Amino acid sequence: MAEQFEITDEMREAIGVESPPWVYEVTTTSVRAFARGVGYTDPVYFDVEAAQKAGYRSLPAPPTYLGTPVFIPGQSSDTFSGPAQGGPSLQHGLKGLLDGGTETEYLEQICAGDTLVSTSKIVDLQVRESRSLGKMLITTSQATYTNQQTGKVAAIQRSQAIFY
Repeated sequence: MAEQFEITDEMREAIGVESPPWVYEVTTTSVRAFARGVGYTDPVYFDVEAAQKAGYRSLPAPPTYLGTPVFIPGQSSDTFSGPAQGGPSLQHGLKGLLDGGTETEYLEQICAGDTLVSTSKIVDLQVRESRSLGKMLITTSQATYTNQQTGKVAAIQRSQAIFY
C-alpha cells in the first residue's frame, strides 16, 4: 500500500504524447468469432445477407469490438498483438493494477471489410486515496480509431487504469 505518491514532471510530460499508429482489421471471421464468444445470436453478426437487409454494408462490428490488431513479429506485443511500444510508459513504481473501465463512442458504422488505424495517448493523471489501497494513480487514456476506407474517425475509446 502506497502511503506517499506524487505525479512527477516526467509523468506529466507523457500526457498528450500520441502512440505510433497501428492497424486493426475487421473481418467477417473476426466479427463472427467475437459475436459468438460473447453470446450474441442476432443473425446480422453471422449472415452478410441478413446484415445488408438490416442496413449494414456487411457484418457489423459488435459493441466494443474494434477489430483485431495486425500482428507483426518483432514489432507487436506478444500478449496483446498491438504495438510493442504503445507510447510513453509511466515509471510510477506501483505494483498493483485494477481496470477502471472503458467507454466507446461510435462516430460511424464499423463493418467487416474495414481497416482501422488507431493511435492512443494518456489524457489525464490523478492521484486519489483509498482506505484499503492507499494512494492510487488513476490514468485515463484515449484511443482514436480512423477508418481507412472513409478517412473519418470511426470510434473513440476512453479507458482508465488504477495503479496502487
